[in-house]
Amino acid sequence: MLLIVLSLVGGFMWVRGVLPDFDNPFAAETVDRTQPAVLQSLEDIGEYRAASANYELLVDLEQDTDLPAVILGERTLFVAVGSVDAGVDLAALGPDAVTVSEDGAGVSVVLPAGEVYDAELDLRRSYTFERDEGLLNRIGNVFSGDAGDYQQEVMVAAEQRLDEAARANGDLASRAEENTAAMLESLLRSLGFERVEITFE
Repeated sequence: MLLIVLSLVGGFMWVRGVLPDFDNPFAAETVDRTQPAVLQSLEDIGEYRAASANYELLVDLEQDTDLPAVILGERTLFVAVGSVDAGVDLAALGPDAVTVSEDGAGVSVVLPAGEVYDAELDLRRSYTFERDEGLLNRIGNVFSGDAGDYQQEVMVAAEQRLDEAARANGDLASRAEENTAAMLESLLRSLGFERVEITFE
């Protein structure tokens, strides 16, 4: 009996060595067929981004209907992680923005007020915490593919909440003005100016 088992094992190993090596037919392999990026345009940016606020919030988005939620409806809890920058648009400086004193030792600069820019969602750190769908939603998504559209809606809502949080915090624009003024004062003093005055309007 032992000789028969050994013969079967040896025969199987021999056949495996002769035949091509077959991988698991159910194994999945990611193939990246992304096309090269196409440059659309180049633009000059005159913004000096001088402050950044990092936020994390839980977005609770629900599509409510007259039917019970288990039949029709969708609710998503999405953990949004992102940042909002604030700065000063130096490209908006007018011809009279910089004034040098008669003795050449002083300079005054008038800058536009600091502004808060659009939020940027960190997709690597943001994630869906929980998602509940009604029965009709699940059936509809199979045939229509609307799940991707709803996910896009969730991310847009997350960016809007980040924007609202940043604009409600008045310290962000003020911090951008302080940092911009400090940067310009250091630069102008390195150029030889002894008196530097920077204001925002």
